[in-house]
Amino acid sequence: MTTVVDRLTTQVFEIPTEEPESDGTLEWDSTSVVVVEAAGGGTRGLGYTYAPAAAGQLVEQQLREVVLGADALAPQAVARALGEALRNAGRPGLGFEALSAVDLALWDLKARLLDLPLCDLVGRVHDEVPLYGSGGFCSYSPERVADQLGGWVADGIPRVKMKVGRDPAADPARLGAARAAIGTAELYVDANGAFTAKRALRWAERYAAEWDVTWFEEPVASSDLDGLRLVREHAPLEVAAGEYAYVPRDFVNLIGAVDCLQADVTRCGGVTGLLTVAGLADAHGIDVSAHCAPAAAAHPFAALARLRHLEWFHDHVRVERLLFDGVLEPRGGALHPDRSRAGHGLELKRADAERWAA
Repeated sequence: MTTVVDRLTTQVFEIPTEEPESDGTLEWDSTSVVVVEAAGGGTRGLGYTYAPAAAGQLVEQQLREVVLGADALAPQAVARALGEALRNAGRPGLGFEALSAVDLALWDLKARLLDLPLCDLVGRVHDEVPLYGSGGFCSYSPERVADQLGGWVADGIPRVKMKVGRDPAADPARLGAARAAIGTAELYVDANGAFTAKRALRWAERYAAEWDVTWFEEPVASSDLDGLRLVREHAPLEVAAGEYAYVPRDFVNLIGAVDCLQADVTRCGGVTGLLTVAGLADAHGIDVSAHCAPAAAAHPFAALARLRHLEWFHDHVRVERLLFDGVLEPRGGALHPDRSRAGHGLELKRADAERWAA
C-alpha cells in the first residue's frame, strides 16, 4: 500500500543576531528560517531553508497541492513535479529555496517511515563530515576575529574562515590577528563578491604570501564566471563558489571556474538537487563543500563521494541550536551523523520556537 503525504505545514521564524554583522557586500541583524513539515503514515518529516517569509508563501501557494496525496516514498518524483509547478513563478532563487525545504522534509519523512538514518537512505559514503569554522565578520574587531577563530581551532576544528572585502584597508590587521590566534591551522577568506577580478587577484597574492590563506571564496560575484576563471587560473590558492547556485545549470556553469564547488542543501533543491550536484562533481573530478545549514547538511553530504567539508557557520549553528532538538555537535573537527535515529534526527522545539514566530 502506498503511503501518501496527508499534511504539509509551514512556519517562519525570525531570530535576531547577537550583534549587527556584515560581510564584503551585505549587512544584517537577523536570520529568517522557513520550516516545512510533511506528514504521512503517522510520521512527520522536517525540512527548512534560510530564506525570507516569501519562500513560505511560495510553499503554501505553489507547492502544497502538489505534495498532498503524493507518494511519501518517492521524494525524487515529487521534486520533479515541484519544479514544474514553479515554472511561471521562477525556479532559481526563492523558488528553489522553497522547493529545497519541501524536499528535505520529504526525504526525512521517507527515512523515518523506513526507520533508516537519512545518510544511509541516501547512500552513505563517509562516517563523518569534516568541518571548517566560519564567521569572522567584517563588523568584528581584530580581537573578536581572533577570539572566534582561535576558539574553533582550540576545540579541534583545523580550518577556519573569515569575511573580507568591506574595508580592505582594515583587513590586514584582522588577518594578522586571525593567523596569530590559529597557529598553523588552515585559514580561508570569503569576499562575498566584493572585488573586481583584478583586485581580487592582487589580494589573493597577498592573502597567500602574508597570511598563508589557502581558500578564497567568491572573490568576485558568483555570476561573474569570467572573473572567477581569471582568479582561479592565476591565484596561488583555491577559488570556491556555488552558494548561490540553485538549478543544475548554475553548477554546470561553475565547472572550470572554481577549484571546489559549494552547494547549499537548503537552496540547491534539497537532497534531490544535491544528488544531481554530486553526479556532476563526480563526472568532472571536482570536490563539493557544504555551504552553511550544518544540521540539514550533515546527513546528505555524508553520501557524497567527493565531499570536501561542511561550513560550521556561526549564525546557523546558533539558530539551529535554538530551534531544533537533535542538532549534532562537533567531535574531532567533524560531524558524525547519528545513525541510531531515523531521518536526520531533528525535531522542532515547538514551545521554544514560538517566541521567534514571524
